[in-house]
Amino acid sequence: MLKRPPYPESLETRKEIEKHINELLVMDLIINIGHNELVEITTPVLITWHDGKSRLCGDFRALNKYTKADRYPIPRIPHSLKKLAKEEYITKMDCMKGFVMSICEYTRMPFGIKNAPAHFQRMMDTIFQEEILEGWMVIYIDDIIIYSETWEDHVQYIDRVLSKCTPINPKISLEKCNFGQNKLLALGNKVSGLSLAIDQNEVAAVLRKQVPKNIKEMQYFLGFAIYYRNHIKNVSHIASSLYRLCSKDVVFGLKKEGRDAYGSIKHELTNAPVLILPDFELPFKLYIDAACSQGLGAALHQRKMVDGEPREGVICYISRKLTDSEARYGATQIECLCLVWAIEKLHYYLEGAVFEVYADCTALKSLLNMRTTNKNMLR
Repeated sequence: MLKRPPYPESLETRKEIEKHINELLVMDLIINIGHNELVEITTPVLITWHDGKSRLCGDFRALNKYTKADRYPIPRIPHSLKKLAKEEYITKMDCMKGFVMSICEYTRMPFGIKNAPAHFQRMMDTIFQEEILEGWMVIYIDDIIIYSETWEDHVQYIDRVLSKCTPINPKISLEKCNFGQNKLLALGNKVSGLSLAIDQNEVAAVLRKQVPKNIKEMQYFLGFAIYYRNHIKNVSHIASSLYRLCSKDVVFGLKKEGRDAYGSIKHELTNAPVLILPDFELPFKLYIDAACSQGLGAALHQRKMVDGEPREGVICYISRKLTDSEARYGATQIECLCLVWAIEKLHYYLEGAVFEVYADCTALKSLLNMRTTNKNMLR
């Protein structure tokens, strides 16, 4: 069924909907449908709130079921942010409304459509292809990040971006823009040319919520925690009992193990380390940690000069649980598996780089001179 009636709404919500619809009509992002025109698909709209401000969103769930997915790649946030390493100046711009009293028709891609993120990312990548290839600009859907080592270059880059924006007329939200900063909030992180930290305002908003009472609430909490997985050591191990609660064949209920895991993740989020951004001209340190009954874990470190003193910092943590077959491996096999997995997982840092491996399993050293027919070890 692709014809759905409007939702019941309060007087306050109705006023917000009318305000947003009038704005969209003025901007020609929607048009009114005539009384004699055939309407084949209707979707209700609703209001969501963030930081005290309302946002209009269409409920396109029914339509999205019949929409063929657009597989255009969305950039991975950690890969995008590592490009800011050693940059002195950072600018962030936010495209506003990049993405109703009577029946109206959209003239642009609306917020809530299944393929809206992929479509918008493709459009932005096409418009700013030259700037992205030159290596001083990152785009994540409607967020534009400009970075440079010198102020002169930075001013020039901002001018180029704004000049390209003029003919396409995107709506830039000045309230969400930060120009020429050394540190700023971007993509849920506090970023600079040296470090990356969790936005604790985001963490506080999630932790103020009550303990999850059902699978949906637990999935939301886990999704938030996994977004910051690079900041949390062995997060896959810690969260394993909570993931089991989300299985279809398990009756949801937080017992002691689950409550302990939930509390541990909250503690890790609020006490997460500030990650350093990599310097590819310096060697890396790879620490591996394989717990035989829990899973695989690793940490990538680097030693840098900070305020004239050498300091070692964390670039990222990674972890995953063991498969059923891997859980039957011996201790040395699991340590070897952890080493191979970590190097492959972090290949975009380690490929072509000098790095040292640190492990608490001395048997790994013997692998360099190993003579065996064990296929698992050889692989």
